[in-house]
Amino acid sequence: MAGIYIHIPFCVSRCSYCDFFSTLQLREAGAPYVEALLAEARLRRQELGADTVSTLYLGGGTPSQLPLPLLTSLVHGVREVIDLSRVEEFTIEANPDDVTGEWCRAVKSLGVNRVSMGVQSFEDHILKLIGRRHTAGQVIDAVNYLRDSGIDNMSIDLIYGLPGQTVESWTQSVHQAIALQPKHISAYGLTYEEGTRLWHQRERGEVTEVPEEQCLMMYRILAECLQEAGYEHYEISNFALPGYRSRHNSSYWNDIPYLGLGAAAHSYDGSVRRSNPCDLKEYIDQVMAGNLPCEVEILSQRERYDERVMLGLRTSDGVDATRLREDFGDEAWRHFIREAQRHIDAGNLRLIGESRYVLTSDGIMLSDSVMRDLLWDD
Repeated sequence: MAGIYIHIPFCVSRCSYCDFFSTLQLREAGAPYVEALLAEARLRRQELGADTVSTLYLGGGTPSQLPLPLLTSLVHGVREVIDLSRVEEFTIEANPDDVTGEWCRAVKSLGVNRVSMGVQSFEDHILKLIGRRHTAGQVIDAVNYLRDSGIDNMSIDLIYGLPGQTVESWTQSVHQAIALQPKHISAYGLTYEEGTRLWHQRERGEVTEVPEEQCLMMYRILAECLQEAGYEHYEISNFALPGYRSRHNSSYWNDIPYLGLGAAAHSYDGSVRRSNPCDLKEYIDQVMAGNLPCEVEILSQRERYDERVMLGLRTSDGVDATRLREDFGDEAWRHFIREAQRHIDAGNLRLIGESRYVLTSDGIMLSDSVMRDLLWDD
């Protein structure tokens, strides 16, 4: 099994907190970029080998900004190059204000069966502060448009720790999200990435960072409310109703190969990571010249161990120590068991069955330090 990720970097404007690769050049670069994506798919289709493609994910940027004729050309073009007949989950990211009845019908006809919306907050003044284009009312409209079109598998993204956000207003946002009954909710703590507009605003004293203790309280409220509402807390930042975990994102956490197409996209085949340039012109020029623009990183055994531990502990499935021993040997296994026992004694880890180690609710709050102790240092 394998997944395909396609990066659509175009945005109308940049959110103040975002440091993902994006560009405002849709009008002049949209068509050449789609052409380059299809050229890259032809160049790299052999990397999938005999793997069945089970998930397709269009992320960004803002994929819902791509004009429907270009989106149609992209999806049909990829289908001509790569067998997508066994795709079980086809996700596209969208901004709520881009979601109309026409757009929903169009993407459904292309095979999209899951939409991930960047909601972030239900407070209009905060949405305006962080540069989001939509309002809380447009989120509700978007959900209705999607359901009317027959797309009921929706995920919404939220952010906690935003400037001006309080514990009370965050709790209200969580309840508003639950009331919409999406199948999946992702929630992330705000980070002030150097160079972003929000980072500069903080440096100038124009916004105040929410204290860490308050952010931790927001996270606890999130987890408690969603679990009470029937959502599985299956990854540190992700919650799903039973049967609706993100299959594509789960491939990242479960060491399943994936092919990334587009500027700034990453790929992984189990031992080699490839990353495309974060430069639109360089990406298009290289691909259209018949060159693979990606940088190649061959992971060492220890680096693969570290990834297995870090990604596994992010999930409710945890880390299988028996599999660690089989894949990385006795030395790595002994190190893991020794360090894990210290965190079991401290209440940060629990052992399920004979060999599966999972973070406790307290351990999730200290996940960075727990993972750091379990890494295989030289």
